Amino acid sequence: MDLHSRDVKQDVRELGALLGDVLAEQTSEGAFETVEEIRTTAIDYRKGEQESREELDQILEALSPEGESVVARAFTTYFELINLAEERERARAVREGSQSGDLEDGLVATVESLIEADADPETVQHILDDVLIEPTFTAHPTEARRKTVKAKLRSIANRLEELDERRVTDREHDQLWRKVDAEVTSLWQTSQVRERRPEPQDEARNVQWYIESILFDVVGEVYAEFEDLLAEEYPSVDVPKLFEFRSWAGSDRDGNPFVTPEVTTDTLERQRGVVLEKYSDSLKRLSGVLSQDGRRVDVGAELERSLKSDRARLPGVATEAEERYPGEPYRQKLKLMRERLRRIEDVRPDGYAEKSEFLDDLQTIDRSLRSVGADVVADEYVEPLTRQVDTFGFTLANLDLRDHQKNHTEAVHEVLANEGIDYRGRDEAGRIEVLTEGILQSEPVIDLEDPGDVSETADRVLRRFEMLGEWQREFGVSAIDTYCISMTEEPSHVLEVLFLSDQAGVVSLPDHCGLDIVPLLETESALNGARRIMGTLFENEAYGKALAARNDTQEIMLGYSDSNKENGFLAANWDLYKNQRRLATICDDFNVKMRLFHGRGGSISRGGGPMNEAMLALPNETVSGQIKFTEQGEAIAEKYANPQIAERNLEQMLNAQVRARYRAIREPVENVRDEWIEAMDEMAPAARTQYRDLLESDGFVTYFGQATPIGVIEDLNLGSRPASRSGERTVEDLRAIPWVFSWTQSRCIITGWYALGGGIQAYLDAGGSIETLREMYHEWPFFRTTLDNASLALARTDFEIAEYYADLADDDLREEFFPHLEAEYERARDIVLEVTGQDSLLRREWLSESLRRRNPYVDPLNVLQTHLLTKTHRTDEEEQTLRLTVKGIAAGMKNTG
Repeated sequence: MDLHSRDVKQDVRELGALLGDVLAEQTSEGAFETVEEIRTTAIDYRKGEQESREELDQILEALSPEGESVVARAFTTYFELINLAEERERARAVREGSQSGDLEDGLVATVESLIEADADPETVQHILDDVLIEPTFTAHPTEARRKTVKAKLRSIANRLEELDERRVTDREHDQLWRKVDAEVTSLWQTSQVRERRPEPQDEARNVQWYIESILFDVVGEVYAEFEDLLAEEYPSVDVPKLFEFRSWAGSDRDGNPFVTPEVTTDTLERQRGVVLEKYSDSLKRLSGVLSQDGRRVDVGAELERSLKSDRARLPGVATEAEERYPGEPYRQKLKLMRERLRRIEDVRPDGYAEKSEFLDDLQTIDRSLRSVGADVVADEYVEPLTRQVDTFGFTLANLDLRDHQKNHTEAVHEVLANEGIDYRGRDEAGRIEVLTEGILQSEPVIDLEDPGDVSETADRVLRRFEMLGEWQREFGVSAIDTYCISMTEEPSHVLEVLFLSDQAGVVSLPDHCGLDIVPLLETESALNGARRIMGTLFENEAYGKALAARNDTQEIMLGYSDSNKENGFLAANWDLYKNQRRLATICDDFNVKMRLFHGRGGSISRGGGPMNEAMLALPNETVSGQIKFTEQGEAIAEKYANPQIAERNLEQMLNAQVRARYRAIREPVENVRDEWIEAMDEMAPAARTQYRDLLESDGFVTYFGQATPIGVIEDLNLGSRPASRSGERTVEDLRAIPWVFSWTQSRCIITGWYALGGGIQAYLDAGGSIETLREMYHEWPFFRTTLDNASLALARTDFEIAEYYADLADDDLREEFFPHLEAEYERARDIVLEVTGQDSLLRREWLSESLRRRNPYVDPLNVLQTHLLTKTHRTDEEEQTLRLTVKGIAAGMKNTG
C-alpha cells in the first residue's frame, strides 16, 4: 500500500517553481531573471562547471539596494519552503517505517531490546518506574523566525501533508495548491525581520504553542502504543508516568531584566487557563461518547458514591445535570467534573484542589467502564485523557526559576546588612554559618515585604522570592518548584537560595521544602570543585534536611555552552563526561539520588546533536532513569512543530532512556578501558591549551569582530535577552549563543571542531595508537558521539566561503588567523576520517543530500552578506537586507547558535 503520493524532490521542485512565479508577479520579470542567474551561477560553481565564483561576485556587486533586498528575500523564502519539504520527507520516513515495523529506535525496537536481553517483568517494571524524561523549553534567543512567518509556514506544511497523504481529485489538488500559492504570496509580502525585540510574554506564548498544539495530543499516542506493545510480552507490567514538560520561558531571569514577577504570573495564569480549557473540551467530547443508559448497565458502587459526593458538593449543578441527562450517570458525572474544572480559576469554592482529585475521578470512570465490559471505550477515550492530566497537570508546563548567583549574593548581603549582619565581609565558612543558622531558626531573619533600603538588583531578587510563595499557594507547589543558580562556584551560592526560600515560607524544615535548588556548574573551576561544593552542601545540617524533604534527590545542571566557549569542543566534552562520573560518585558517597539536568543548546557547539544518541553516550553511573535537558530555538521547531516528528522524537528518547537505564542496572559502573581514559587525558588538555592560546592571542577578539557578523547579530531582535552580560565585546562576557551563531554564519564553525585535530595529534605524538582511537570510536559511545558530532560541524564548515569573511578583517589579522584556522580544519577533517574509517564526514546519506541541495543556495546569501558588511555607511534598506541575510543563512544552515 502506498502511503504517500509525493516525494521530497517533487516538493522541492514545485515549491521552488511556485516561489519563482510569485517573485516574478510581485516584483518584476527582470528581478526574477536576476535571481535565476544568481541561482544557476552558484549551482554551476558547486558542480565544478565554473573555475571561480568571480561571476557570482560580479552579479551581486552590481545589484542596487532594492535588488539586494529582493535577492535576500528570495533565497531566505526558498529555504523556509525547502525546510518544509524536508520536514515532510522526515514525516514520510516515520510513517513508512512505522508501517513496515522496522523504525529504528522506535517503540517496537524498545520492547524488542528488552526481550533480546532476557529482561524479566520485575526488571522491566523497575526500569519504567525509574524513567522520567523532562524536556525543558527555554526562551534563549536562537529562534530567528517571526511568529507570523512560522504560522504561514505551518499552514503551507498542512497543505503539503493533505496533498501527500490524502487521495484527492484533480479539482481538490488544484484547490489545495491555490491555497499554497496564496500563502507563499502572503509570505513574500510579509516582513521576515522583526521590527521590535520580542518580549518575554511572546517567548512564553511561543513555547506554549508547541506544548498545547502538538505535545498535548502526541503524548497520549506514545503511551497508547507503548502500552499495547508492552502488554504483548509483559502483561503484568504497568506503565507509569514517563514524560514531564517544563519551561524557562517567562521565568528565566538570568541576564534578562525584562522577566519580572508580573511576567511569570501572566505565564502561570495563561498556561493554567489553556490546559483547563483543553480538559474541559475533552470532557465535553467524552460526554458525547459515554451515553450509557444507567438502567441497562450497572455503573458500580464506586461511581455512584462519587456522584453522591459531587451532588452534595454542587447541588445546583447536580440538579441541572440530572434534568439534562436523566438516567445517564456518566454524563452527569462529566458535567459535574467540568464545573469543578471551571471553579479552579473561580472565586466560587469546590473546584479541584489538586490534579490528583481530577485523576481520581477519571480513574473512577475508567474502572466503571471496564466493569461493564466497555474496555475499548476506556482505552480509546478515557486512558489518553488520564495520561494527559498526569503529564500536564493544571500547569501545562512546570516553570523553573533561574538567576545568576551574584544577584542572590548581593540581595542577601544588603538585606542582612540592614539587620546588622556583615555578610559580604565574611569568608565562605562564615557565610555558610550565617545562612545555616538563619534557615534553621524558627523566626524569620528578614522581612521580605519590607526589607529596608536596598538596591534595584536586591529588590528584584527579594520580590521574586516573596512572589514565589504566592505562586505556589495559587498554582500549586509543582507549578514552579525548581530554582536554578547560574555560575554556581561555592556552597553558599546554593544556601543563599535556600535561605531566601525559607524566609518566603516556601521552605519550612524539617517538614517541607517546596523547591529543588539546582546548582548550574558551567565553569572549569566549578566542575573540578564539584566535590567541595556538593560535599559541603550534603554535610550541611540545613541543606541535609531540605534534601530529605525532597526525597534525597539532588538535581545538578551542567552547562554545555559556556563550558565549550571556555575550553573548546574536545576539552569541554571530556570535562563534562568526567565530571558527570565524579558527581555520580559524590552523590553515591552521600547516599543521595542524582538527577542530571543537561543544559544543551541546539548546535553541536553547545551540546546539541541527536538527543537519543546523547542519552546512550552518558556514563552508566549517571543514568538514574530521570533525565532533564533543555530544548532551544530552531531545535524546538525542528523537533516539535510536526506531530509525527514530535512523536518520533519522544519515542526515540524513550527508547534511549529505557536501554540506558537497563544497561546501568546491569553495569552500574561503566567499564571504560584505562588506555581509553589515558588517551582522553592526553588529548583534552592539549586541545584546551591550543584553544585557549587562540582565544588569548593578541588581536583574535578583534578578528572575530571583523570576520563574523557579530555586530549585526548583537542588534537583531532575536530574543528578549541581551546578547552579552555587560554589553562588553569580550569572549568571556559574550553569551555562548551569539558566539556560536557568528561563526556559523561565516561558515567557519570553529566552535564545533577547533583543537580537535591538535588534541588527537598530541596523543599520537606522545606514542598513542591510531588503532586504539579506532577501537574507542567503535566501542565507546562517548567517543563515537563526540567524533560524529564534530563531523557534522566539519561538514557544515566551508572555508571557501569563510575566506570572504576573513577578507573583511585587517590584513595583518587575516594573515595571522585565517591560514591557521584553515590548517586546523584540514587536520581535524583528515584525522576524523582516519579514525572513523569513513570516506565522508557524514554517515547519513539524507544529510549529505540535504547539504548538497542547500549549499548552492546559501552561498549567494553569504557573498551578499559580506558585500554589505564591507560598507561603512549602509542605508536603512541595506541594513534591513543585511539582517535578512542573517535570517536566510540561519534557515539554510538550519542552525543559529
